[in-house]
Amino acid sequence: MEPFVSLTSRTVVLPAEDIDTDQIIPARFLTTTTRAGLGQHLFSEWRYLDDGTPDPSFTMNMRQSQGAQVLVAGHNFGCGSSREHAPWALYDFGIRVVISTQIADIFRSNAQKNGIVPILVNDEIHQWLLTHPDVAVTVDLESMTLRLPGARQVEFELDPFARHCLMQGVDQLGFLLAQTSDVDAFERDQPLTPAIAVAS
Repeated sequence: MEPFVSLTSRTVVLPAEDIDTDQIIPARFLTTTTRAGLGQHLFSEWRYLDDGTPDPSFTMNMRQSQGAQVLVAGHNFGCGSSREHAPWALYDFGIRVVISTQIADIFRSNAQKNGIVPILVNDEIHQWLLTHPDVAVTVDLESMTLRLPGARQVEFELDPFARHCLMQGVDQLGFLLAQTSDVDAFERDQPLTPAIAVAS
């Protein structure tokens, strides 16, 4: 994962409510254990026409949406099953931030572990973002703020450990592996404990 400290990007808006993980990445694409290539299947049922060509009317296929790294989604985004492939597909597509009024708990947890910042905002901010697609916003994990046009600023919350991992660009396993030398040093410094005989 790439470290995430501060990101400025245009937004892409997907206002539908209750978008579940099967809509994010349909079950037939869950045959891989890596995220590479999953982005091409993101929102597959919506992005492509019956003949397999991109649907030009779908927001993420529009020219102005290309390269946008911030997804503004409708209420209750990421509900449904707990598949980790959902944030994998978003990340592989290039999405680094999801903003909504409600993000399903399991999806939110999986997103934070896989390089995506989930941000909850109030109804007023959400409605403004939904009705102003393609605006530039800045997400800053040092100050924990979402900066909008017009000098507006919104504070948000993240799990502290997830925030640390996002800023370092590591997942949980990467964090643990980075502590290997400290663990080895700790074990070397521990006195040997004599074996205790067990009476038969």
